[in-house]
Amino acid sequence: MSQVLDSRLYQPTKEASQWQAYLNLGFTKSERGTVLKTCDHKGPLYVQKPFYPEGKETAHVYLLHPPGGLVSGDELVISSRQAPDTHVLITTPGAGRVYKARPDRTLQCQTTHLQVPAEAIMEWLPQETILYPDANTRLRNHVELHGNARFIGWEITCFGLPANKLDFGVGSADQSVQIRSDGRIRLRERLLVDEHSRDLMAGKAGLQGQPVNGLMIAGPFVQDNEALIDALRELCQADDSVAGATVVDEFIVIRSLGNDSEKMKRLFTHCWGVIRPALMGKPACAPRIWAT
Repeated sequence: MSQVLDSRLYQPTKEASQWQAYLNLGFTKSERGTVLKTCDHKGPLYVQKPFYPEGKETAHVYLLHPPGGLVSGDELVISSRQAPDTHVLITTPGAGRVYKARPDRTLQCQTTHLQVPAEAIMEWLPQETILYPDANTRLRNHVELHGNARFIGWEITCFGLPANKLDFGVGSADQSVQIRSDGRIRLRERLLVDEHSRDLMAGKAGLQGQPVNGLMIAGPFVQDNEALIDALRELCQADDSVAGATVVDEFIVIRSLGNDSEKMKRLFTHCWGVIRPALMGKPACAPRIWAT
């Protein structure tokens, strides 16, 4: 697996495409705290200057994609590399979208690579991704942790347009999250919905007929976290969606199914408020863009 992509390593697909874009971010430590040192991009994918609502040590970065969604042939590659002793929170100003695929079913792809060295913190907290009916997408997230690096991340995916009573139709989605620590795979999650596994949408061992699927991962934790797990399970039980918290290796994993992405974001935000002080020693500080 290529850990960090740049313009020389970027390999676009051979299929017909409308946008093939990449964004490479580099963060370093200076007297001004965590700063964005490099921002190399191609196509409609970029960031503005970082914001510092909780002080200079933590940079809040808003990932911008002006077209607003993926169409057939689009391929976005996002990579971030940090220096030690940096803390970066990346989010988005609004929901991501994957639109209906063309009749030729050309893939709509997004890949994220996050490199987090020892003494560094990464928070990957995008707003929800909406998969329109009959989309055909591949969404991959790769996280590389080193030493005592810490990570919190989530993905909230809405299959179809439930508010308009439109389900995912004949859409296909291949989603995966992989976390490595010092080169060793610590956690790998994959959800595949296609013509061979469409029953997964309704199955009890799948999405149980719920259109919104959420996954939150935080860690690694190096000490007992029983009280933290109990607090998270109480939050999940108080929510009337299907949600639960488990421990996988040294990571806390929260999974949720429901029919309202806004409600799921609130649940995950509440969980984040409990996890962040325990893992990072800092209270949760919501990005200002979430309030707009």
